[in-house]
Amino acid sequence: MDDMNKILDGPLKGFAPWGDLDPFEAAIGPYYFRKEAGGTFLSAFLAEARHANADGFVHGGALMSFADYTCFVIARSHLKDFNVTVSLNSDFIAAAKTGCIYYGAGKVVRATRSLVFVSGEIYSDEKTVLTFSAILKPMKAQQPLKTETGA
Repeated sequence: MDDMNKILDGPLKGFAPWGDLDPFEAAIGPYYFRKEAGGTFLSAFLAEARHANADGFVHGGALMSFADYTCFVIARSHLKDFNVTVSLNSDFIAAAKTGCIYYGAGKVVRATRSLVFVSGEIYSDEKTVLTFSAILKPMKAQQPLKTETGA
């Protein structure tokens, strides 16, 4: 983790962005992570009003996107330069309020030569709001796909 990008104060002190910013994550995040004392990683996300659904709670898609990011944070030491999510299963446990910081944590259940299996939870200081399990696939570096417009 690059110490130059670490947040120096406030509730997200010690967290930093992943590195190269993913355009989708930049639009819906930002998401952060930090290494914990025991060597595990913790992710964090401040849920703002723009992350809300029509009922004023954090949109399920926002939580699932954060869970996907968290899978890669959890599996960080098992990944290569290019990785994809093969499967992501989630269970909504409770409604998530905006204005809260949500954390993501979990463990690598198993890592083979071609797949990494993870499980975890998304929670605030108050409660767990989502649990998840996923399968990730580390791959050889890929050339970026061109869009129909050639961009």
